[in-house]
Amino acid sequence: MANGHGADGDRDRESDGSGNGNGDSADGREAVRVDRVMDGLRAFGANYTEFTRRFATWLGLHSTDAAALVEILYAEDQGTPLSPARLSERVSLSSGATAILLKRLEQAGHIVRTRESADRRVVTLRSSPDIRPRAIAFFGPYSERMSEAMAAYSPQEIQHFENLLGTLRTTMDALLAHEYEGGGPTPPTP
Repeated sequence: MANGHGADGDRDRESDGSGNGNGDSADGREAVRVDRVMDGLRAFGANYTEFTRRFATWLGLHSTDAAALVEILYAEDQGTPLSPARLSERVSLSSGATAILLKRLEQAGHIVRTRESADRRVVTLRSSPDIRPRAIAFFGPYSERMSEAMAAYSPQEIQHFENLLGTLRTTMDALLAHEYEGGGPTPPTP
């Protein structure tokens, strides 16, 4: 594949840009470095997914419900609470599936729906007072360790990371909105 990865993500040494399979050229070394960064991002994403799955188990929820709850908590912490429509986008569910999910979370006592906008039709999703201490207990060690890890980097390095992640997110958003809008690119004809 063009980035040196097969469908399973394994490095294809023959396509690292050097032609000799060992990445000795500057282009080859850079391709290997980029691949390591992408692999690190993929691994972090997989670990975060596992972390959310364990949060689900800890609360006795389905993993999709826990992922939605995490999105609601995070948005609330950022001062930008979600609407059901925005949550639907964040967890990649239809509006109907999101409505059913929200009903489950509300019945479990994990969230409340409020009408805070001047437009009374707008629903705002908030975490319940009971779930916040449990979420803090679960995510506290995660937050502490991540803060410690990030403290090892200068503000300039953090800015570079932020720029890189912003670019990668914009690129992924564009891919999902265009090339993968219908589920994926058109398969090649045999």
